[in-house]
Amino acid sequence: MSETSAPVRRDISEKTLHPVNGILVLVGAFAAVALGVLLFVLGILCVESRPGAPGVVMIVASVVLVIAAMFLFAGIKVVRPNEAIVLTLFGKYYGTVRESGCFFVNPFCAVAGHGRVSLKLTTLKNEKQKVNDAQGNPILIGANVVWRIVDPTKAVFNVDNYQEFISIQTDSTIRNIARLYPYDIVDDNEDDEVVEKTLRSSSQEIACNMRDELQKRVTEAGIIIEEVKITDLAYSEEIAAAMLQRQQATAIIAARAKIVDGAVGMVKMALDKLSEDEIVVLDDERKAAMVSNLLVVLCSGKDTQPVVNSGSIY
Repeated sequence: MSETSAPVRRDISEKTLHPVNGILVLVGAFAAVALGVLLFVLGILCVESRPGAPGVVMIVASVVLVIAAMFLFAGIKVVRPNEAIVLTLFGKYYGTVRESGCFFVNPFCAVAGHGRVSLKLTTLKNEKQKVNDAQGNPILIGANVVWRIVDPTKAVFNVDNYQEFISIQTDSTIRNIARLYPYDIVDDNEDDEVVEKTLRSSSQEIACNMRDELQKRVTEAGIIIEEVKITDLAYSEEIAAAMLQRQQATAIIAARAKIVDGAVGMVKMALDKLSEDEIVVLDDERKAAMVSNLLVVLCSGKDTQPVVNSGSIY
């Protein structure tokens, strides 16, 4: 029975190169081209005037100088600020140039990956995606991710395309973290000592959790996540209207509860004040009628019409 072993991925450590100044090499390459052209012209004139070895030597020397200049030109690499280039030599990792400027490297070196690697801060705008929250409600959530590359060697060799890689990992992370929390608290329970975290009320803390989780996923690509910020958060269209009605109902109930609490306190204060000052003595039946009238007046949603009692209350 044969066993198939998975290939072992080799972790390549970055080797920073400090190549020679490319400006001096560039000047030397132009000088070699100029000298080669001059020797070629002199060699042609020498062969025409007096056939022999000197003219042929000058022509051969001119060709050698031009070929050497071409190799020098091939080794010139220009690195802009906040950029890096990863070089390979015959399929093997050669080194990484982080310094900005014009440099000369081995002419046979090739730039690995998809070209130059930017070390600048980059913002990834994750478009809104539909996710089910912890309560199963469909929501729309989107975020912005600020990231940068700190190890261009890993970014080139450990992943095929680091920009596509971080985009896919961001989608997956936001989706997985959003499923762990409800959009909002449906049932208000004042007796609970621990308030449940929600996407709406604890968005900053949940965004930090997203950043930590995303950082674990992209570390092998040499990427640092600076910030994750939730930019879009809403119920999905199919339940948005129903959830809005629920929020309105909750607000109305809370407001009515406040009104009732205040009205009961005012009625109690009025009865106590009447009893203390002995303005009028009311039996239980009259107190119940007075309480009913006061509650109607205080809890009514519309202005009440005053009624003047011209007779005896008894």
